[in-house]
Amino acid sequence: MQQGKINVQTENIFPIIKKFLYSDHEIFLRELVSNAVDATQKLKALASLGTFKGELGDLTIRVKIDKENKTLTVSDAGIGMTGEEVEKYINQIAFSSAEEFLKKFKNVDAANIIGHFGLGFYSSFMVSNRVDLFTKTYKKGGSTKPVKWSCDGTPEYTMEETDKQSRGTDVVLHINDDSLEFLEEERILSMLRKYCRFLPVPIEFGTESYSEKVEGEKDEEGNDKYETKERPRIINNTDPLWKKPPVDLKEEDYLSFYRELYPMQFEDPLFNIHLNVDYPFNLTGILYFPKVKHNLEVQRDKIQLYSNQVFITDSVEGVVPDFLTLLHGVIDSPDIPLNVSRSYLQSDANVKKISGHISRKVADKLEEIFKNRRDEFEKKWDDIRIFIIYGMLTDEKFAERAMKFLLLKNTNDKYFTIEEYKSHITDLQTNKDKKVVHLYANDTEAQHTYIAAAAERGYDVLLLDGPLDSHLINHLEQKLEGVQFARVDADVMEKLINKEDQMPSKLSEDDQKALKELIEKTIDNKEFMVSFESQSPDEVPMMITRPEFMRRMKEMQQLGGGMHTFGAFPDSYNLVVNTNHPQIDLLTKKETAEEHKQKLVSQLFDLALLAQNMLKGEKLTTFVKRSVEMIG
Repeated sequence: MQQGKINVQTENIFPIIKKFLYSDHEIFLRELVSNAVDATQKLKALASLGTFKGELGDLTIRVKIDKENKTLTVSDAGIGMTGEEVEKYINQIAFSSAEEFLKKFKNVDAANIIGHFGLGFYSSFMVSNRVDLFTKTYKKGGSTKPVKWSCDGTPEYTMEETDKQSRGTDVVLHINDDSLEFLEEERILSMLRKYCRFLPVPIEFGTESYSEKVEGEKDEEGNDKYETKERPRIINNTDPLWKKPPVDLKEEDYLSFYRELYPMQFEDPLFNIHLNVDYPFNLTGILYFPKVKHNLEVQRDKIQLYSNQVFITDSVEGVVPDFLTLLHGVIDSPDIPLNVSRSYLQSDANVKKISGHISRKVADKLEEIFKNRRDEFEKKWDDIRIFIIYGMLTDEKFAERAMKFLLLKNTNDKYFTIEEYKSHITDLQTNKDKKVVHLYANDTEAQHTYIAAAAERGYDVLLLDGPLDSHLINHLEQKLEGVQFARVDADVMEKLINKEDQMPSKLSEDDQKALKELIEKTIDNKEFMVSFESQSPDEVPMMITRPEFMRRMKEMQQLGGGMHTFGAFPDSYNLVVNTNHPQIDLLTKKETAEEHKQKLVSQLFDLALLAQNMLKGEKLTTFVKRSVEMIG
């Protein structure tokens, strides 16, 4: 039996591993299974090169729990190791067998060699009192006897010959008392499904029940008879969809894989993008466009990042642009740099290139659907608009592309591109400053009166009711020349009417002056500026609008837009009086009693407040009582 000390830089390597190197203790299982896959892939590579001429046999990796003996074992039938290799790769942890293997066999695909049999192996000491390693090399002759290596988490180890019969390596973890959770079947099963569900070598853990038809037998009701049996449980899909050529796949394949990834996601995705890049970096994957809900935070952390089919993380900030974290799917790349525990992404030029490429592919896909299948694009617009707007606000290059397929929807459910809509409204909705005014509503119920008034005048109104639409409005006003956005209840609609097209007013200037005094005296509210407009008699007698600029400033202040330096912006409203309405005309008649005039002004004003949802509490009660009286 050989005894010795592990060749490490410091005798404190094990406490460092336990406390700092691996932030999550469950990572040990990923590392051990990845090493087992690595050893198996090496053997398959040697067989393809003709270096290994024996039978590959069953290459399944097996994970076993022994609760009685408090052990967890990971076994493979890969290349195994000689005593010299154990000395080199286990005892001298500065070396990496994977790196040396690639140098020796340059024709082997690096993408199939997962890991570094070194530091990853030592993660097992986070949960173990002792680790035993039994290994037998694939090599024949010479000093190729199987060996057992054992270490209790100190730099001392023992190594001796053993009687292991089969090729490969068994790593036996003697679980410590603080980590007994890793002897529970459900715990290990969940970890394997999380980290190893798409590894390229079959992984067996425990058994599963299944039903098998009993030939020639029927039950009492005459139906086929089935019996329950047990079989080994394979936890992984060794050939995931993203590894296959897109030309060989159908839409049903993508939907099926989406359900495999997200069994609790009840809605199918809108469409997908299959990524397949081999230059200047290696990247494969499938990204799905889900139906994006209003709560953006709920949507995040749904993209799974893999490195050669080993799950790394579902927190992909930095690998993809921020707005793409709303997508679902998988990205697999051996070129994404990770720290030694593979737990954290490291920022470098490759990551930025990958991020930029993914953003371009997404823009390509959206533009392709818009150009070739516009009807389909319009049907999906309401579900993807928040995603596209988020991208435009956070990614300048994506914003430039998105201007080609950004759609605006009006209150009649018709869709327009930016250019199409500008052409659609230019004739009627250009103000005296030569700006094309885009009227919009953000609440069709609350603003119905204003939408109807706009339609009466032949104006078109957009529907911009999404959580990011106010930011989009600011973005478009900065990017587009000669364009202004104004909410439909703002004080701009009257200014669009050319004087020659304006309806003549029934009230003289003297009538308007007297009426203004009456209204101001009756409502006694300095927040409201009274103005007169000659509108159709069919429109409402009084309407409340808000100065667009003041409303935006107040909203920015409420959102913490850095406007507090100027103090709180006061509430400001316009009370627009329709000079051609019969009820307004009645207010100017001498035969109308003064008391009735004041009651009528209060009633019409309250109706205008009610239309804006501004009549509440005691004032609403007073309005209701007055209404009953006036009806009587």
